[in-house]
Amino acid sequence: MPTVSVKWQKELYPAVEIDTTQPPYVFKCQLYDLTGVPPERQKIMVKGGILKDDADWSKLGLKEGQKLMMVGTADEIVKAPEKGPVFMEDLPEEEQVVAVGHSAGLFNLGNTCYMNSTMQCLHSVPELKSALIEYPQSGKSNDLDQSSHLLTVATRDLFSELDKNVKPVAPMQFWMVLRKKYPQFGQLHNGSFMQQDAEECWTQILYTLSQALRSPSTSANVDTVKELFGIDLVSRVHCAESGEESIETESVYSLKCHISQEVNHLHEGLKHGLKSELEKASPSLGRSAVYLKDSHINGLPKYLTIQFVRFFWKRESNQKAKILRKVDYPLELDIFDLCSDDLRKKLETPRQMLRDEDGRKAGLKLKEKSSASVDIDVKMSDAEGPSNASGESSKTTLGEGSDKNVQLTGVYDLVAVLTHKGRSADSGHYVAWVKQENGKWIQFDDDNPIPQREEDITKLSGGGDWHMAYICMYKARTLPM
Repeated sequence: MPTVSVKWQKELYPAVEIDTTQPPYVFKCQLYDLTGVPPERQKIMVKGGILKDDADWSKLGLKEGQKLMMVGTADEIVKAPEKGPVFMEDLPEEEQVVAVGHSAGLFNLGNTCYMNSTMQCLHSVPELKSALIEYPQSGKSNDLDQSSHLLTVATRDLFSELDKNVKPVAPMQFWMVLRKKYPQFGQLHNGSFMQQDAEECWTQILYTLSQALRSPSTSANVDTVKELFGIDLVSRVHCAESGEESIETESVYSLKCHISQEVNHLHEGLKHGLKSELEKASPSLGRSAVYLKDSHINGLPKYLTIQFVRFFWKRESNQKAKILRKVDYPLELDIFDLCSDDLRKKLETPRQMLRDEDGRKAGLKLKEKSSASVDIDVKMSDAEGPSNASGESSKTTLGEGSDKNVQLTGVYDLVAVLTHKGRSADSGHYVAWVKQENGKWIQFDDDNPIPQREEDITKLSGGGDWHMAYICMYKARTLPM
């Protein structure tokens, strides 16, 4: 990449790299980080006049070490008066973030809305940010590759930038590291970076963080990402033809909502997603046979991620086509009926406590508990013991990586929605809709955060060409131990 020097007012910025595979707008975002002059105010003098956002670098005749002149006014920081009321504009940016009620947006660096929306959703998880803050700048564990380490550091730094700013942030460093770790996100078409699948980006980032944020302690090998997002499944795999049956266990980071003509609601799609057919070798038949796999949730996460399976490969057009069918989803999701029998038993007591608490809030008088209190003690004792079909305990309490003194209820509240607008996964536009700590919802459309009403969030359910939910993230409603 060629390097140039940039003169702005009395300042000279030497050795500024230009990635000529990207449009000049990205270069302007770099200068925004250096000077504080927003891209729309920048006028950069090049051969032939002023540099345009979509100019072709190859036609500008740039030379190594060339000096470019930039004019433009940086955003002024209004000084607080010595006396009188303090306005939000007078506060440091960190305090402005608190006053505004949401963090910064992210500049689109060229079809990077899939990445921006993913990062805004993950940024809303405070426990993940805390784990990243504790991640060392250097001294990574020996079994972690360098690119994964750099992507973890870049994620931490980007989250920090979002928390400190109200003005849009250019995620240049993060994007460069992401493309180095996962080259598919650097695919070009006619000289421009291609749109990518946000779900693939989400999955790859979480996988990298799960490798990096493991505790190095030999006494407790804690996987922070699994504690926050991991869903334990227990499955009965049965072959009707041979009568063979087995129990399998696995851990995943998301549930799939399968969409068909029979699916009108998220709950129905989740039930479809937990049942599947697979073909594999049958030892008793000596050939391949069809097996039915019936899965149930056997361990709950703090944050439940759900992907709406809206894209499928269409042979006729040779691309990922989109299912536009409307599928409703709730603000409050109860997945009790999707759980294994063992987990349901362990959820009974905390769920009764949750109902009692809701009753108190509603001003209802609870029934007197005499013998019932003894019964609850017995149930609590049972809930702490192991046992399920696979010989593993069901997860109803949060482990080392989270609050240890809370228990899960199987009830979840919606905290983020990632939507897609368009007909194909490789085109269109992605947007994040995130619930803030103050309870307000913000639509993060790249660098433009827009407040939204909560009642409008569940209207992103599909049925047309408007934004529709592709990924939903729910936060567990917990109770103290």
